[in-house]
Amino acid sequence: MPLVQTLRAGCAGMSLLTFGAIAQQPLPPEPAEARPAAELAAELRQLKQELAEQRAMLQQLRAELGAQRQGAGAVAQAPSTQWLEPLPAEQARQRPVQRPLAAATLEGLRGAGGAGAASGAMQSQPQPPLQVPGQGPAAPQAPGPQAPAAPAVGQAPARDSRPPEVAPLFEAPGVLTQRGHYVLEPSFQFGYSSSNRVALVGYTIIPALLIGLVDVREVKRNTFTAAISGRYGLTNRTELELRVPYVYRSDSTVSRELFTGTAVERVFETRGKAIGDIELSLRHQLNDGGADKAYYIAGLRVKTRTGRDPFEVVTDCTQRCVGENATGTGLPLDLPTGSGFYGIQPSLTWLFPSDPAIFFGSISYLHNVKRSNVMRMVLNGEVEPLGEVKPGGVIGFNFGIGLALNDKASLSLGYDHSSMGRTRQNGVNVPGSVRTQLGTLLMGFSYRLNEKRTVNVTVGAGLTQDTPDVSLSVRLPLAF
Repeated sequence: MPLVQTLRAGCAGMSLLTFGAIAQQPLPPEPAEARPAAELAAELRQLKQELAEQRAMLQQLRAELGAQRQGAGAVAQAPSTQWLEPLPAEQARQRPVQRPLAAATLEGLRGAGGAGAASGAMQSQPQPPLQVPGQGPAAPQAPGPQAPAAPAVGQAPARDSRPPEVAPLFEAPGVLTQRGHYVLEPSFQFGYSSSNRVALVGYTIIPALLIGLVDVREVKRNTFTAAISGRYGLTNRTELELRVPYVYRSDSTVSRELFTGTAVERVFETRGKAIGDIELSLRHQLNDGGADKAYYIAGLRVKTRTGRDPFEVVTDCTQRCVGENATGTGLPLDLPTGSGFYGIQPSLTWLFPSDPAIFFGSISYLHNVKRSNVMRMVLNGEVEPLGEVKPGGVIGFNFGIGLALNDKASLSLGYDHSSMGRTRQNGVNVPGSVRTQLGTLLMGFSYRLNEKRTVNVTVGAGLTQDTPDVSLSVRLPLAF
């Protein structure tokens, strides 16, 4: 029953009891000056009329209360508004709308005790704050940060199925880009290598005597590569990457021919700069992984031949660079910036989180597509036909461990190894071509500037003679 009806009913009852008690009390003795009988009769009739009105009001309220108690379905009906006074417009807007419970819900709550009351409290609508008597209206609460909604009972909270982040050591990243997002990664890489070559041209009569020439060469090579990579998340488990490099190379070859009557060292310098081979990669996460469970990521990389071809540059040879009539040094006058062959490289990467470390690694195979009718440019505009050339495949594997120093910095250590096969020309192995082993020890450091900016630095040291002595790379991925 609304509060207004209750108050009016109480007032009517109190008035009826008061008037009844007054009517039963004996009249006080008349004062010295007696009131006229007609005035007293009129006052008595007025009191009787007010009592009759109060009785009628009580009967009407009892009838309405009984009608509401008769049927359970009648609870949802709106209460009578006969005795309600209209609220001001401002209070009407602030007053929350109260929705009564359904009949089935009300029947279930009756007789349920504390459990039913608790259940009803969970299902009822939020009530306005209580107002202490004697005080003003309750001040509205200031809006604050809302607590995250608790997961439904019996339903496990959703967990992130993405692999953990580590400081990158190798070209392929471990964490894929989220769906609809993209990452722009500028990078810079520097490599330096030096090698010594001693060639004995002649024959020996006894082991201590050489008849012929001894050619000693020292090659120093510097390579600078600036690249821009873009990765886009096709799905939460699949990303597409495009990498465009720009290469600058410089080689210095120091040679001295012994037993020729000269002790002067000759220096042959050459350099080259141009766009490198553009690469397109596709990666897909195969499983969810988790604690003590590895993540597996399959990848496919396609390497183009957009860079300057090794057969396009002019070689320091008069007519031929191979065979009996070879003349000149055989070194290129301009350095190439690409491999000159298309390549396809499938790979499989794995990450195994084991708190507080993360173990990772990958295996890959690079297949170089052979070329036919290959021509090499030599001096004086001459062309030397080479026929069919097919570089050997490259088997690669790497592994490492990553450690998180704090919530922003991480450190990684790893090893990368590549085994390059022999090059074949016209179906025959090229003379002097052997399987080459390249081993590099890597150390990487990563620091997160903010949620979308990270700096990655990697240092590599060559462990084999054919591997660059030192390599340094800096990456700055920008997430959007």
